[in-house]
Amino acid sequence: MAKVRSASPDSASDPVGGVLFFEDGSIFYGEGFGAPTRAVGEVVFTTGMAGYPESITDPSYRGQILLFTYPLQGNYGVPAADRKDAWGFPLGMESGEVQPRAVIARSLTAPHHWTSGRSLSDWLRSAGVPGIAGLDTRAITERLRAQGVQRGVVAVGKDLPSPDALRKILEQAPQYHEEDFVRQVAPRKPALVRAPRTTPAPGGAGGRPPLVAVMDVGCKASILRNLLARGADVLRSPPGMALPERWEGRRVDGYLISNGPGDPGGLSDAITMVKERPRDRPTFGICLGHQLLALSAGASTYKMKYGHRGQNKPLLFRQPAGRAYIVSENHGYAVDRSSLKGTGLAEWAYNPDDGTVEGFRDHRGLVLGVQGHPEGAPGPHDAEFLFDTFLDKVRRRA
Repeated sequence: MAKVRSASPDSASDPVGGVLFFEDGSIFYGEGFGAPTRAVGEVVFTTGMAGYPESITDPSYRGQILLFTYPLQGNYGVPAADRKDAWGFPLGMESGEVQPRAVIARSLTAPHHWTSGRSLSDWLRSAGVPGIAGLDTRAITERLRAQGVQRGVVAVGKDLPSPDALRKILEQAPQYHEEDFVRQVAPRKPALVRAPRTTPAPGGAGGRPPLVAVMDVGCKASILRNLLARGADVLRSPPGMALPERWEGRRVDGYLISNGPGDPGGLSDAITMVKERPRDRPTFGICLGHQLLALSAGASTYKMKYGHRGQNKPLLFRQPAGRAYIVSENHGYAVDRSSLKGTGLAEWAYNPDDGTVEGFRDHRGLVLGVQGHPEGAPGPHDAEFLFDTFLDKVRRRA
């Protein structure tokens, strides 16, 4: 059984302990922060060097324990809760709540930034989410890369459970694929968000703004921001509702299938809704949406060994050959390349690091799927042009 003890980070309050226990018996001790509680989840790591508020509010991390490989976290705090953008989304965040079940960092520091409204520890504490600092995050990352993703339990408090007690907690918790995380993060009712009308936006018929229906299975706010900033009105549609042809008397001009958490193969209702959508309008799938589009066409997906999570993931185009971009990614499942044959979808981009499918499109030019995040919050923004590509198709057919 591996046991690692590391120096505790500086803390203004009385220190409390923290422990991370893996299902293989490995145990790591550190300094607790956030909420003094326990959490069970799939332990994953992200290689992003910035943007912990965006990562921690990304709905795709629902049900997971998020480890940051970059050693310093908390240095610019967390934006104040009342800071909103033009559409009412929280600034610097991808949703209105903390999404992972626990957070792990090598070093936690006090915030020093003009936008900070609270510390990372205070934020997690108010959300009831535990955190651990002072662990050997490099050793944990190497373990996950070698052995693959594992479930773990995090406990924070002055009196930590014994290894036997931690193992029992883990054994009694449901498996990752057994939980319906999409139900936890998706909207319950449809909602229309209008693009700003301060300047005339290129529209469809009659100059009206195009209307894009987003199947929201855990959509990041930055995806919606990119559509709205380009002059499109957005209908946030729950995954249990059929993608509409019209809404409040208006024609729906295109569809976007969003990112989200969990195993795509378990989302049978969402797959059916994507399959039954009107086929004469452009459709754009991002991350989980990319996988749902593939499944709805008859392809298959598989669980990756440890996934792609970070801001430094390469996307290499097959056409035009050699054209490459760096994108942000957050996914633990991928589309099986061999299963695309006969679906009407052709691979369009791949990851040169491991050969996984990064994008596909159909022969009509109406369907586009991309595994990475073109909205790239907090970055990179290299692939944002894909929103322009999609909306150009939407406007031509509106």
